[in-house]
Amino acid sequence: MSKSNERDRPRILFVTGRLAEFALRQVLDDLAPRAGFEGEVAVLPITVAALMPSPWIARHLEVPPGIDRVIVPGMCKGDLEPVREKTGVPVERGPDDLRELPRWFGLDGPKADGYGAFDIEILAEINHAPTRSIEELVAQADRFAAEGADRIDLGCDPGGPWGGVGEAVRALRERGYRVSIDSFDPVEVESAIAAGADLVLSVNGSNRDRAADWGVEVVVIPDRVGTLEGLEASIEFLEAKGVPFRIDPIVEPIGFGFAESLGRYLNTRRRFPEAAMMMGVGNLTELTDVDSSGMNVALIGFCQELRIGSVLTTAVINWARSSVREIDLARRLSYHAVTHRTLPKHLEPGLVVLRDPTVPAFGRSNLEELQRRVRDPNWRIFAEDGMIYALNHAHFLADADPFALFDRMGVDDPEHAFYLGYELAKARTALTLGKHYRQDQALDWGHLTQPEVSAVERRHRERDRHRRRDREAREAGS
Repeated sequence: MSKSNERDRPRILFVTGRLAEFALRQVLDDLAPRAGFEGEVAVLPITVAALMPSPWIARHLEVPPGIDRVIVPGMCKGDLEPVREKTGVPVERGPDDLRELPRWFGLDGPKADGYGAFDIEILAEINHAPTRSIEELVAQADRFAAEGADRIDLGCDPGGPWGGVGEAVRALRERGYRVSIDSFDPVEVESAIAAGADLVLSVNGSNRDRAADWGVEVVVIPDRVGTLEGLEASIEFLEAKGVPFRIDPIVEPIGFGFAESLGRYLNTRRRFPEAAMMMGVGNLTELTDVDSSGMNVALIGFCQELRIGSVLTTAVINWARSSVREIDLARRLSYHAVTHRTLPKHLEPGLVVLRDPTVPAFGRSNLEELQRRVRDPNWRIFAEDGMIYALNHAHFLADADPFALFDRMGVDDPEHAFYLGYELAKARTALTLGKHYRQDQALDWGHLTQPEVSAVERRHRERDRHRRRDREAREAGS
């Protein structure tokens, strides 16, 4: 690395093994000048850096004078305190993959200071609530709350009052949830309110007279779908009776007046600049053949700009089943964009699900150099630029077809073949969708990502399990 005589830039020591040295230096040559630090590399006597436990690092690491900070690979296990005591400088874990260092240093869109605030309330509707048991309702409410819902909405069915509505509301209230009731049936509504519901969806000219006696907030809607007919009269009535309300002009599905319905929200905000408003997004997310995340982000952005303070969502059809979590992330993204007057970009990776924000690559020449440094038969898998690469001490293979590649690898052991087949399938998926493949790690599916235990970690756990079993057997026999 090039050195500077200026001491206004921190000197950072990156710890690695022999195999990753070349790739790490390549990354730091580009990263250090942009990130404003002087980077140095400490190569410890081990091939794979991820296998370095922290006590071993402490025994082998020598820190040159003037180093301000030490960064060890993210996959190194154990307490870093021994390394800190040995070096006398701050020590921290970097990312699992050294290609993620630029993003880790904040050059590819870090979370901004204070990011995460929001002011939109999420109402999560449990559809066909009368058909569910109390246990099912509570379990669904728990899931919605874990995903970010602020209020549980009980969606009732037409055809008569639900006799168990009071019991359902009480059960949810006992769990600490705020509850709204979605019904035009006066018996259902009054039973729900008596049990603790504090918001009614919805009222218009047909039932607004009853709202004066309920003593709770209501959602006021037009008398006729696709228009604003009767809305202003209902608002005037509720204001005169002192009934708190929020206005929902109702968004319509695409092909059934979607654009005009957005215009009605704009008109309503102009007519009632300080009124509370709500939007139910299910007519778009549930009724459009598209993954819901992008749709939810766009609708929440509209709501944020228009100061629509609450959103009702469903999560029924499979492509929209994660809508509550998506809206929770989208409201934070939109709030930051609107309040800070900044683009909603490089802020919320949890909403980038299908493709990754960036796909770092080593390049074929660097992979060939990496293969020349390998001294063991273990296969390393990479996926970039439309090709899957497999390399070890004796081979450098490349192919777009994982089956053809596997045939050339000459692997006969069933366990090893299963492992490589699994990794090659992930690599092919990553190439197909434009995702970043990292061997022994889960593909990044945003907020849907499921943690993955690496093959190395599984072997360590199995080894530890056998050791415990043997020790217990010896102790039992003594």
